[in-house]
Amino acid sequence: MPNRFFQGIVHQMSETVGCEIGVVDETAVVIACSDPSKVGASNEFVSLDLNETFDYFVRDGYTYKPFGSKHEFAVFVEGTDEAAYKTASILCVSLANLQQFYDEKYDRTNFVKNVVLDNILPGDIMVKARELHFNNEAHRVVLLIRIVSSNDVSAFDVIQNLFPDKNKDFVFTTSETDIVLIKEVRQNIDLADLEKLAFSIADTLSSEFYTRVNVGIGTVVDNVRALAVSFKEAQIALEVGKVFDTDKTIISYENLGIARLIYHLPTTLCDTFLKEVFKKGSIESLDQETLFTIQKFFENNLNVSETSRKLFVHRNTLVYRLEKIKKLTGLDLREFDHAIIFKIALMVKKYLSSEPTKY
Repeated sequence: MPNRFFQGIVHQMSETVGCEIGVVDETAVVIACSDPSKVGASNEFVSLDLNETFDYFVRDGYTYKPFGSKHEFAVFVEGTDEAAYKTASILCVSLANLQQFYDEKYDRTNFVKNVVLDNILPGDIMVKARELHFNNEAHRVVLLIRIVSSNDVSAFDVIQNLFPDKNKDFVFTTSETDIVLIKEVRQNIDLADLEKLAFSIADTLSSEFYTRVNVGIGTVVDNVRALAVSFKEAQIALEVGKVFDTDKTIISYENLGIARLIYHLPTTLCDTFLKEVFKKGSIESLDQETLFTIQKFFENNLNVSETSRKLFVHRNTLVYRLEKIKKLTGLDLREFDHAIIFKIALMVKKYLSSEPTKY
Protein backbone atom coordinates (compact mmCIF):
# COMPACT_ATOMS: atom_id res chain seq x y z
CA MET A 1 0.00 0.00 0.00
CA PRO A 2 1.57 3.37 -1.00
CA ASN A 3 2.71 5.64 1.81
CA ARG A 4 1.02 8.60 0.12
CA PHE A 5 -2.33 6.88 0.74
CA PHE A 6 -1.69 6.84 4.53
CA GLN A 7 -0.40 10.41 4.42
CA GLY A 8 -3.57 11.63 2.72
CA ILE A 9 -5.81 9.95 5.33
CA VAL A 10 -3.71 11.16 8.28
CA HIS A 11 -3.73 14.70 6.94
CA GLN A 12 -7.54 14.67 6.69
CA MET A 13 -7.97 13.20 10.20
CA SER A 14 -5.47 15.45 11.99
CA GLU A 15 -7.76 18.49 12.06
CA THR A 16 -10.59 16.48 13.64
CA VAL A 17 -8.39 14.69 16.19
CA GLY A 18 -6.67 17.89 17.35
CA CYS A 19 -3.28 16.32 18.14
CA GLU A 20 -0.30 14.88 16.33
CA ILE A 21 -0.97 11.51 14.71
CA GLY A 22 0.87 9.32 12.26
CA VAL A 23 1.81 5.86 10.99
CA VAL A 24 5.07 3.92 11.24
CA ASP A 25 6.04 0.78 9.35
CA GLU A 26 7.46 -2.42 10.88
CA THR A 27 10.93 -0.87 11.06
CA ALA A 28 9.54 2.14 13.01
CA VAL A 29 10.09 4.55 10.13
CA VAL A 30 7.45 7.29 10.07
CA ILE A 31 5.65 6.91 6.72
CA ALA A 32 2.83 9.36 7.42
CA CYS A 33 2.39 12.14 9.96
CA SER A 34 0.26 15.19 10.60
CA ASP A 35 3.63 16.96 10.96
CA PRO A 36 5.15 16.30 7.50
CA SER A 37 8.65 17.20 8.72
CA LYS A 38 8.76 13.97 10.75
CA VAL A 39 8.12 11.69 7.77
CA GLY A 40 11.18 9.50 7.28
CA ALA A 41 12.33 9.69 10.90
CA SER A 42 12.76 6.48 12.92
CA ASN A 43 13.17 5.34 16.53
CA GLU A 44 15.06 2.12 17.28
CA PHE A 45 13.30 1.69 20.63
CA VAL A 46 9.90 1.81 18.95
CA SER A 47 11.22 -0.78 16.52
CA LEU A 48 12.00 -3.11 19.43
CA ASP A 49 8.53 -2.61 20.89
CA LEU A 50 6.93 -3.40 17.52
CA ASN A 51 8.62 -6.79 17.51
CA GLU A 52 6.75 -7.70 20.68
CA THR A 53 3.13 -8.83 20.62
CA PHE A 54 1.72 -5.77 22.39
CA ASP A 55 -1.86 -4.71 21.75
CA TYR A 56 -0.53 -1.20 22.30
CA PHE A 57 2.41 0.48 24.00
CA VAL A 58 3.53 3.92 25.12
CA ARG A 59 6.89 5.52 24.40
CA ASP A 60 8.27 9.06 24.53
CA GLY A 61 4.86 10.61 25.14
CA TYR A 62 3.09 8.79 22.30
CA THR A 63 0.63 5.90 22.27
CA TYR A 64 1.31 3.25 19.59
CA LYS A 65 -1.16 0.64 18.37
CA PRO A 66 -0.19 -1.92 15.68
CA PHE A 67 -2.52 -2.90 12.83
CA GLY A 68 -2.41 -4.93 9.65
CA SER A 69 -2.66 -8.67 9.05
CA LYS A 70 0.90 -9.15 10.34
CA HIS A 71 1.15 -5.96 12.39
CA GLU A 72 3.29 -4.46 9.65
CA PHE A 73 2.09 -0.96 10.59
CA ALA A 74 1.27 0.97 13.75
CA VAL A 75 -0.52 4.24 14.36
CA PHE A 76 0.80 6.68 16.91
CA VAL A 77 -1.09 9.41 18.74
CA GLU A 78 0.36 12.22 20.83
CA GLY A 79 -0.49 11.55 24.51
CA THR A 80 -0.48 8.63 26.92
CA ASP A 81 -3.91 8.86 28.51
CA GLU A 82 -7.08 6.93 27.80
CA ALA A 83 -8.19 9.48 25.24
CA ALA A 84 -4.99 8.90 23.27
CA TYR A 85 -5.56 5.13 23.42
CA LYS A 86 -9.15 5.46 22.17
CA THR A 87 -8.04 7.77 19.37
CA ALA A 88 -5.32 5.28 18.38
CA SER A 89 -7.88 2.44 18.42
CA ILE A 90 -10.29 4.35 16.19
CA LEU A 91 -7.47 5.21 13.78
CA CYS A 92 -6.40 1.57 13.68
CA VAL A 93 -9.87 0.36 12.75
CA SER A 94 -10.24 3.00 10.04
CA LEU A 95 -6.79 2.53 8.51
CA ALA A 96 -6.95 -1.27 8.71
CA ASN A 97 -10.25 -1.32 6.81
CA LEU A 98 -8.95 1.12 4.22
CA GLN A 99 -5.78 -0.94 3.83
CA GLN A 100 -7.79 -4.12 3.33
CA PHE A 101 -9.98 -2.42 0.72
CA TYR A 102 -6.95 -1.04 -1.11
CA ASP A 103 -5.00 -4.30 -1.00
CA GLU A 104 -7.96 -6.35 -2.23
CA LYS A 105 -8.46 -4.02 -5.14
CA TYR A 106 -4.75 -3.89 -5.94
CA ASP A 107 -4.17 -7.61 -5.57
CA ARG A 108 -7.23 -8.54 -7.63
CA THR A 109 -5.98 -6.51 -10.56
CA ASN A 110 -2.50 -7.99 -10.24
CA PHE A 111 -4.01 -11.44 -9.88
CA VAL A 112 -6.05 -11.08 -13.07
CA LYS A 113 -3.05 -9.67 -14.91
CA ASN A 114 -0.89 -12.61 -13.85
CA VAL A 115 -3.59 -15.06 -14.96
CA VAL A 116 -3.93 -13.38 -18.35
CA LEU A 117 -0.16 -13.31 -18.93
CA ASP A 118 0.35 -16.90 -17.70
CA ASN A 119 2.52 -15.68 -14.83
CA ILE A 120 0.79 -17.86 -12.24
CA LEU A 121 0.78 -21.64 -11.96
CA PRO A 122 -2.57 -23.23 -12.92
CA GLY A 123 -2.79 -24.97 -9.55
CA ASP A 124 -2.42 -21.66 -7.71
CA ILE A 125 -5.17 -19.82 -9.59
CA MET A 126 -8.13 -21.19 -7.64
CA VAL A 127 -6.31 -20.90 -4.30
CA LYS A 128 -5.53 -17.23 -4.92
CA ALA A 129 -9.05 -16.59 -6.23
CA ARG A 130 -10.54 -17.88 -2.98
CA GLU A 131 -8.13 -15.77 -0.91
CA LEU A 132 -9.20 -12.63 -2.78
CA HIS A 133 -12.92 -13.58 -2.74
CA PHE A 134 -12.75 -13.43 -6.53
CA ASN A 135 -15.95 -14.48 -8.31
CA ASN A 136 -14.68 -17.38 -10.41
CA GLU A 137 -18.03 -18.24 -12.01
CA ALA A 138 -18.75 -14.85 -13.58
CA HIS A 139 -18.71 -14.61 -17.37
CA ARG A 140 -15.96 -12.33 -18.66
CA VAL A 141 -14.39 -11.31 -21.94
CA VAL A 142 -11.01 -9.80 -22.78
CA LEU A 143 -10.78 -6.67 -24.92
CA LEU A 144 -7.29 -5.73 -26.07
CA ILE A 145 -7.09 -2.03 -26.89
CA ARG A 146 -4.05 -1.16 -29.00
CA ILE A 147 -3.11 2.50 -29.39
CA VAL A 148 -2.37 3.40 -33.01
CA SER A 149 -1.86 7.13 -32.54
CA SER A 150 -2.38 9.43 -29.57
CA ASN A 151 -1.69 12.79 -27.98
CA ASP A 152 -0.69 13.56 -24.40
CA VAL A 153 -3.90 12.16 -22.91
CA SER A 154 -3.54 8.88 -21.02
CA ALA A 155 -5.79 6.34 -22.74
CA PHE A 156 -5.34 4.08 -19.72
CA ASP A 157 -6.88 6.68 -17.38
CA VAL A 158 -9.73 7.30 -19.80
CA ILE A 159 -10.60 3.60 -19.99
CA GLN A 160 -10.38 3.24 -16.22
CA ASN A 161 -12.87 6.09 -15.86
CA LEU A 162 -15.18 4.47 -18.39
CA PHE A 163 -15.29 1.30 -16.26
CA PRO A 164 -15.22 2.46 -12.61
CA ASP A 165 -16.58 -0.75 -11.03
CA LYS A 166 -13.31 -2.24 -9.78
CA ASN A 167 -15.05 -5.33 -8.40
CA LYS A 168 -16.26 -6.45 -11.82
CA ASP A 169 -14.01 -4.85 -14.44
CA PHE A 170 -10.21 -4.77 -14.51
CA VAL A 171 -7.98 -2.50 -16.56
CA PHE A 172 -4.20 -2.80 -16.87
CA THR A 173 -1.40 -2.33 -19.39
CA THR A 174 0.88 -4.94 -20.92
CA SER A 175 3.01 -2.54 -22.98
CA GLU A 176 3.21 1.12 -23.96
CA THR A 177 0.56 0.59 -26.64
CA ASP A 178 -1.59 -2.26 -25.27
CA ILE A 179 -4.33 -1.83 -22.67
CA VAL A 180 -6.31 -4.83 -21.45
CA LEU A 181 -9.92 -4.60 -20.31
CA ILE A 182 -11.40 -7.61 -18.51
CA LYS A 183 -15.15 -6.99 -18.70
CA GLU A 184 -17.76 -8.93 -16.75
CA VAL A 185 -20.74 -9.66 -19.00
CA ARG A 186 -24.03 -11.51 -18.86
CA GLN A 187 -24.01 -15.19 -19.75
CA ASN A 188 -25.62 -15.09 -23.21
CA ILE A 189 -24.36 -11.72 -24.43
CA ASP A 190 -24.43 -11.29 -28.21
CA LEU A 191 -21.23 -10.65 -30.11
CA ALA A 192 -22.90 -7.57 -31.62
CA ASP A 193 -23.21 -6.07 -28.12
CA LEU A 194 -19.51 -6.68 -27.43
CA GLU A 195 -18.63 -5.01 -30.72
CA LYS A 196 -20.83 -2.03 -29.79
CA LEU A 197 -18.97 -1.79 -26.48
CA ALA A 198 -15.62 -1.89 -28.25
CA PHE A 199 -16.79 0.72 -30.74
CA SER A 200 -17.94 3.05 -27.95
CA ILE A 201 -14.47 2.83 -26.37
CA ALA A 202 -12.74 3.56 -29.68
CA ASP A 203 -15.19 6.35 -30.51
CA THR A 204 -14.76 8.04 -27.10
CA LEU A 205 -10.98 7.98 -27.38
CA SER A 206 -11.10 9.23 -30.96
CA SER A 207 -13.76 11.95 -30.74
CA GLU A 208 -12.95 13.36 -27.31
CA PHE A 209 -9.22 12.69 -26.85
CA TYR A 210 -7.94 12.37 -30.44
CA THR A 211 -6.51 8.93 -29.74
CA ARG A 212 -6.95 6.26 -32.41
CA VAL A 213 -7.10 2.63 -31.30
CA ASN A 214 -7.84 -0.84 -32.63
CA VAL A 215 -9.74 -3.26 -30.40
CA GLY A 216 -9.43 -7.05 -30.45
CA ILE A 217 -12.21 -9.07 -28.80
CA GLY A 218 -11.67 -12.57 -27.40
CA THR A 219 -14.42 -15.08 -26.66
CA VAL A 220 -16.55 -14.98 -23.52
CA VAL A 221 -15.26 -17.39 -20.84
CA ASP A 222 -16.96 -18.70 -17.71
CA ASN A 223 -13.99 -19.16 -15.37
CA VAL A 224 -10.90 -17.23 -14.38
CA ARG A 225 -8.43 -19.80 -15.76
CA ALA A 226 -9.80 -19.34 -19.28
CA LEU A 227 -9.03 -15.59 -19.27
CA ALA A 228 -5.57 -16.35 -20.67
CA VAL A 229 -7.25 -18.05 -23.65
CA SER A 230 -9.55 -15.08 -24.27
CA PHE A 231 -6.55 -12.74 -24.08
CA LYS A 232 -4.59 -14.74 -26.69
CA GLU A 233 -7.67 -14.73 -28.91
CA ALA A 234 -7.88 -10.93 -28.66
CA GLN A 235 -4.18 -10.73 -29.62
CA ILE A 236 -4.74 -13.01 -32.60
CA ALA A 237 -7.78 -10.96 -33.64
CA LEU A 238 -5.62 -7.82 -33.83
CA GLU A 239 -2.79 -9.58 -35.68
CA VAL A 240 -5.06 -11.32 -38.18
CA GLY A 241 -7.10 -8.16 -38.62
CA LYS A 242 -3.93 -6.25 -39.42
CA VAL A 243 -3.32 -8.68 -42.28
CA PHE A 244 -6.78 -9.34 -43.72
CA ASP A 245 -9.05 -6.53 -42.46
CA THR A 246 -6.80 -3.49 -42.54
CA ASP A 247 -9.75 -1.06 -42.67
CA LYS A 248 -11.42 -2.39 -39.50
CA THR A 249 -10.80 -0.98 -36.02
CA ILE A 250 -12.92 -3.55 -34.15
CA ILE A 251 -11.94 -7.17 -34.79
CA SER A 252 -13.57 -10.12 -33.06
CA TYR A 253 -11.89 -13.52 -32.85
CA GLU A 254 -15.21 -15.24 -33.57
CA ASN A 255 -15.56 -13.38 -36.89
CA LEU A 256 -12.12 -14.18 -38.29
CA GLY A 257 -13.42 -17.16 -40.26
CA ILE A 258 -10.92 -18.74 -42.68
CA ALA A 259 -8.33 -16.13 -41.73
CA ARG A 260 -8.13 -17.66 -38.25
CA LEU A 261 -7.34 -21.07 -39.77
CA ILE A 262 -4.69 -19.65 -42.08
CA TYR A 263 -3.02 -17.80 -39.22
CA HIS A 264 -2.44 -21.08 -37.39
CA LEU A 265 -0.89 -22.85 -40.39
CA PRO A 266 2.91 -23.28 -40.56
CA THR A 267 4.47 -21.02 -43.19
CA THR A 268 6.15 -24.00 -44.86
CA LEU A 269 2.74 -25.59 -45.41
CA CYS A 270 1.43 -22.30 -46.82
CA ASP A 271 4.33 -22.12 -49.30
CA THR A 272 3.68 -25.69 -50.41
CA PHE A 273 -0.02 -24.98 -50.87
CA LEU A 274 0.64 -21.98 -53.13
CA LYS A 275 3.11 -23.91 -55.27
CA GLU A 276 0.64 -26.75 -55.72
CA VAL A 277 -2.33 -24.52 -56.52
CA PHE A 278 -0.74 -22.12 -58.98
CA LYS A 279 1.53 -22.61 -61.87
CA LYS A 280 4.93 -21.05 -61.30
CA GLY A 281 4.56 -17.28 -61.24
CA SER A 282 0.92 -17.37 -62.36
CA ILE A 283 -0.45 -15.45 -59.39
CA GLU A 284 2.22 -12.76 -59.78
CA SER A 285 1.15 -12.25 -63.40
CA LEU A 286 -2.27 -10.95 -62.34
CA ASP A 287 -2.42 -7.15 -62.60
CA GLN A 288 -4.33 -4.84 -60.23
CA GLU A 289 -7.33 -4.57 -62.54
CA THR A 290 -7.66 -8.36 -62.66
CA LEU A 291 -7.29 -8.69 -58.89
CA PHE A 292 -9.96 -6.01 -58.42
CA THR A 293 -12.26 -7.92 -60.77
CA ILE A 294 -11.70 -11.09 -58.75
CA GLN A 295 -12.47 -9.26 -55.50
CA LYS A 296 -15.75 -7.92 -56.88
CA PHE A 297 -16.66 -11.34 -58.26
CA PHE A 298 -16.26 -12.85 -54.80
CA GLU A 299 -18.17 -9.99 -53.16
CA ASN A 300 -21.11 -10.65 -55.50
CA ASN A 301 -21.24 -14.40 -54.75
CA LEU A 302 -19.78 -15.49 -58.12
CA ASN A 303 -22.70 -13.89 -59.97
CA VAL A 304 -21.47 -12.80 -63.43
CA SER A 305 -24.39 -10.50 -64.22
CA GLU A 306 -24.32 -8.71 -60.86
CA THR A 307 -20.54 -8.32 -60.91
CA SER A 308 -20.51 -6.88 -64.45
CA ARG A 309 -23.21 -4.40 -63.38
CA LYS A 310 -21.18 -3.31 -60.35
CA LEU A 311 -18.03 -2.98 -62.47
CA PHE A 312 -19.92 -1.08 -65.20
CA VAL A 313 -18.64 -3.48 -67.88
CA HIS A 314 -20.40 -5.69 -70.40
CA ARG A 315 -21.12 -9.23 -69.33
CA ASN A 316 -18.96 -10.59 -72.14
CA THR A 317 -16.06 -8.43 -70.98
CA LEU A 318 -16.23 -9.99 -67.53
CA VAL A 319 -16.45 -13.49 -69.03
CA TYR A 320 -13.35 -12.72 -71.12
CA ARG A 321 -11.46 -11.65 -67.97
CA LEU A 322 -12.50 -14.82 -66.14
CA GLU A 323 -11.31 -16.93 -69.08
CA LYS A 324 -7.99 -15.09 -68.99
CA ILE A 325 -7.67 -15.88 -65.25
CA LYS A 326 -8.45 -19.54 -65.95
CA LYS A 327 -5.77 -19.65 -68.61
CA LEU A 328 -3.13 -18.09 -66.31
CA THR A 329 -3.93 -20.01 -63.13
CA GLY A 330 -5.77 -23.11 -64.21
CA LEU A 331 -8.73 -22.18 -61.98
CA ASP A 332 -12.20 -21.32 -63.26
CA LEU A 333 -13.71 -18.90 -60.73
CA ARG A 334 -17.21 -19.67 -62.00
CA GLU A 335 -16.88 -23.11 -60.41
CA PHE A 336 -17.48 -23.04 -56.66
CA ASP A 337 -14.64 -25.43 -55.71
CA HIS A 338 -12.13 -23.52 -57.83
CA ALA A 339 -13.34 -20.22 -56.36
CA ILE A 340 -12.80 -21.48 -52.80
CA ILE A 341 -9.26 -22.62 -53.63
CA PHE A 342 -8.47 -19.30 -55.29
CA LYS A 343 -9.90 -17.27 -52.39
CA ILE A 344 -7.89 -19.20 -49.80
CA ALA A 345 -4.75 -19.00 -51.93
CA LEU A 346 -5.00 -15.21 -52.16
CA MET A 347 -5.41 -15.00 -48.38
CA VAL A 348 -2.46 -17.33 -47.82
CA LYS A 349 -0.29 -15.19 -50.08
CA LYS A 350 -1.33 -12.06 -48.25
CA TYR A 351 -0.60 -13.75 -44.93
CA LEU A 352 2.89 -14.82 -45.99
CA SER A 353 3.65 -11.31 -47.26
CA SER A 354 2.73 -9.74 -43.91
CA GLU A 355 4.82 -11.98 -41.64
CA PRO A 356 2.65 -11.35 -38.55
CA THR A 357 3.95 -11.88 -35.03
CA LYS A 358 2.63 -15.06 -33.46
CA TYR A 359 1.98 -15.48 -29.76
